[in-house]
Amino acid sequence: MNQLEQLKKMTTVVSDTGEFDAIKAYKPTDATTNPSLILAATGQPQYAPLVEEGIRYGKSKGKNLKEQTDLSLEKIFINFGLEILKIVPGRVSTEVDARLSFDVEGSIEKARHLISLYEKAGIDRKRILIKLASTWEGTVAAKQLEKEGIHCNMTLLFSLPQAIACAEAGATLISPFVGRILDWYKKNVKPEGYPPAEDPGVKSVTRIYNYFKKFGYKTVIMGASFRNKGEILELAGCDLLTIAPSLLEELKDSTEPVTRKLDPNKTDPTLQKMHMDEKTFRFLLNEDAMATDKLAEGIRKFSEDIVKLEKLIQSKL
Repeated sequence: MNQLEQLKKMTTVVSDTGEFDAIKAYKPTDATTNPSLILAATGQPQYAPLVEEGIRYGKSKGKNLKEQTDLSLEKIFINFGLEILKIVPGRVSTEVDARLSFDVEGSIEKARHLISLYEKAGIDRKRILIKLASTWEGTVAAKQLEKEGIHCNMTLLFSLPQAIACAEAGATLISPFVGRILDWYKKNVKPEGYPPAEDPGVKSVTRIYNYFKKFGYKTVIMGASFRNKGEILELAGCDLLTIAPSLLEELKDSTEPVTRKLDPNKTDPTLQKMHMDEKTFRFLLNEDAMATDKLAEGIRKFSEDIVKLEKLIQSKL
């Protein structure tokens, strides 16, 4: 078996792309999208019909340019999700506007609307994960949404306190970022980089995994944002891993053995239980310069790409 086949025996593999051909090629269980991936896909001619249909929808339903833009953007995201769901047997993740990352009610309202669009298209909400930023406000929104049967994927997650807050809110899934943590440490601490086993992103996800399994949280962990194959192999056994097509190809091209590294029955005995209220969350996040920097940067980047998508839509309205 190649490494991708071996990995699938111990971890649910998710495709981190908005491109349908790549999803078909690697046969993942689930797929994730975000504004940056959708923006990249909209620049390719094969996806033009999905964009055009979304714009027609927005134009027909919106009363003014802002409403038309908002509705078009939502429908384009849904259109990509619907096409992906024709390919994968599992779930697709669709992201709430990053500009709502500190807006509890705005996030809840947007999530409900996205779910309603999927349901109008005949998709059961069980097949959708709504992506929210792992801010305190994001966890509060997730707690309410999960009560309504709207399952949440908590993204832009860089630290254990964020992970605990998401789990205590009852979020279905968290997406701790591996590669972006490595990026920060290479820029600020060790420019020459790290071997995979010492990669700070790998160590962060391993700690979160061990904490969740030790204390029995139901929230599952999906490692995300990989920079190299070594990071992926060091997290073999994680509940899920979302992987870009280029790295899926590397795994597919190798037949080297894959060893399980994360095991729910082998956790860290030194880990102590922490309760995460708002004051504790904000203080511990503030104490972690890397997590603070990368969370803020991630929200800015996704917000920038949303604005680019809006400008693209408005040029066509």
